[in-house]
Amino acid sequence: MAITSRVKTTKATLSQKNSSDIIKIAAIQMASGPYVAANLSEAERLIEVAANQGAKLVALPEYFALMGFKETDKVAAREEEGKGPIQQFLKSMAKKHKIWLIGGSVPLVSNFPNKVRNSCLVYDDQGEQVARYDKIHLFGLNLGNEQYHEEKTIESGDTIKVVDTPFGKIGLSICYDLRFPELYRAMKDVNIIVVPSAFTDTTGKAHWETLVRARAIENLSYVMAPAQGGYHLSGRETHGNSMIVDPWGVVLDRLPRGSGVVIAAMNPKYQASLRASLPALKHRIITEI
Repeated sequence: MAITSRVKTTKATLSQKNSSDIIKIAAIQMASGPYVAANLSEAERLIEVAANQGAKLVALPEYFALMGFKETDKVAAREEEGKGPIQQFLKSMAKKHKIWLIGGSVPLVSNFPNKVRNSCLVYDDQGEQVARYDKIHLFGLNLGNEQYHEEKTIESGDTIKVVDTPFGKIGLSICYDLRFPELYRAMKDVNIIVVPSAFTDTTGKAHWETLVRARAIENLSYVMAPAQGGYHLSGRETHGNSMIVDPWGVVLDRLPRGSGVVIAAMNPKYQASLRASLPALKHRIITEI
């Protein structure tokens, strides 16, 4: 799949122009269950917490609206783009709180009746959807009793997505994408990388923080990593440790387990100074493989 030639940048209408200001950004952690209404109620509570703390950019985790008893549950809950209760919820929350809201992942209709597109949707502070990214890399694991085969219920995307915002360029990705650094290099010079996730506890303990901080360091970018964190009724355990990492690889805030909000200040001038002092992005020699 030739994805490097399919990078799309969405130019949203920016209602805030002063990108030099320090901005509060928030990543939400949940332990979602099999009932959409209950999950949306919890997400609403946490979004309000983030907004009340001054966050202007808020990101939800992967599968925030549904982690079912079985993998096929998300197929039954899938929505057409622009329609359905999950998307209406995201739209209304962004508009109500006047925030930019990143809906971790939403099950959208695919080209197959037995699969979904696992889609990250971005809404501006007027409640308008301005970007969509469909997860490219699908998780597969065969490790003892733990087995995951996302390709059975998810149709992969094929387009890298970057969106222009008042906070700079945001590169969108989802969970397993985190293991593929070439995806982020193809985004070029993004200011923020967002990785809504549902890492298993097994793989998370071993790799999660290392991967998140590596993506921040090598791209000199802020990374927002909202995650699922806890036990789920399906029997799955997710790693949690939602975090926000700065371009130097410093973890600014994290939440080990359970529902909650991590929040940090994004400083564009600090990021620019780091990129000027260590211009690694300009020193790249190998640009294609």
